[in-house]
Amino acid sequence: MRIIEGFEPAKALLSRQPGADFSPDSPTLRQRIKQVFGTEMSPEQAVAQIVDDVRSTGDTALFNYTLRIDRAKLSSLEVSKKRIKSAYLEVDKELLSALKFAAERIGSFHQKQKDSIWSLAAKKGFGQLIRPIERIGAYAPGGTASYPSTVLMTAIPARIAGVKEVILATPPRPDGTVPVSTLVAADIAGVDRVFSVGGAQAIAALAFGTESIPRVDKICGPGNIFVVLAKKLVYGAVGIDSLPGPSEVLIIADESADPAYCAADLLAQGEHDPLASAILVTNSRRLADEVAKELERQLKSLERHDIAAEALQNQGLIAVVADIGEAIELANLYAPEHLSLMVKGADAYVERITNAGCIFIGNSSTVVLGDYAAGPSHVLPTSATARFSSPLNILDFVKLINIVDVDKGTLKKLAKAAAVIARAEGLEAHARAAEKRLD
Repeated sequence: MRIIEGFEPAKALLSRQPGADFSPDSPTLRQRIKQVFGTEMSPEQAVAQIVDDVRSTGDTALFNYTLRIDRAKLSSLEVSKKRIKSAYLEVDKELLSALKFAAERIGSFHQKQKDSIWSLAAKKGFGQLIRPIERIGAYAPGGTASYPSTVLMTAIPARIAGVKEVILATPPRPDGTVPVSTLVAADIAGVDRVFSVGGAQAIAALAFGTESIPRVDKICGPGNIFVVLAKKLVYGAVGIDSLPGPSEVLIIADESADPAYCAADLLAQGEHDPLASAILVTNSRRLADEVAKELERQLKSLERHDIAAEALQNQGLIAVVADIGEAIELANLYAPEHLSLMVKGADAYVERITNAGCIFIGNSSTVVLGDYAAGPSHVLPTSATARFSSPLNILDFVKLINIVDVDKGTLKKLAKAAAVIARAEGLEAHARAAEKRLD
């Protein structure tokens, strides 16, 4: 992985606009789209057609695209309750125990958030009502792999918030099945219905509804470029949580950091995706060199070697700066999804962090714990959107309704000011409506 020295060169490389286009519009992707549609299209055009087809023909389009894209021929889109229950007999017992443990941690974290927020209630004069969203759609990536952790990280906060119905959509494998780990996670998380539909077609189905899949009020969860483009396209017809890009980590480390820990965390991020970003910023050239060597050493034994190697080659970076203050300035500029502080007295630096999805403090707090079992949702802002957005949490699943309730005494104070401002805006009827209450 390349090493650069100096604040200004690092600043130039780590400066980016929030939500920058990350569409991997490669020849390989174009060829895959041509295989599905029989003609050349951009990813945006392909997604637009899928969304239009699902909106107009419903289940027919879902069966069609599931066969053409996922190579799965389905007789039913919904996974039966019986099948979900039987998954418990097939799932690895150690995994089942880990999922239940993680679910408890995730539930506890979000329950504490709810308890602290729900004290905001309607009061005499003005205030707010908190009302949960009626029905949400959670999306979990799948197909060749399974992500039960994503099911837990999306459905559990929704349930804690009071959402009445949680619908899960996840791609089937070529044999038409959904991994048992995903089904068990869905049951543990309190998902009401599971549908074996993925990609842009799943997002369209959740947004507009089909004969089988009910329309939801909001869609949450990460996915590939087609999922992200579909969420962007249906926004407005339905709420969305975010438009997540490739995963990313920025580690700030000093001389006290363990090079093996730094390398392990960088590789853990790199093995997600060839587009993932793994960045180390340090004030120690010695550490930088040792981490670079450790990366080469650990990379050799990784099963996903090629993916991680590509990510480190294209998006990986080690920056050597003068001090930790410069490192924090770069981190706030980059606004990473995951920010790891492997420095002496790490707690003291937390207050200086303004832009990050999740902060991991100290050598023990590896990002991987946040991915699975720490408690906060792992659905985090990416692509520098941490400058203005937050991790998935219970506030994503509620609506705030403002309350105005004034008595005669308060009316006298408000009506005159309201009438004056209304007339300044040329809205005479507004002014009279306020003043009539004073008669």
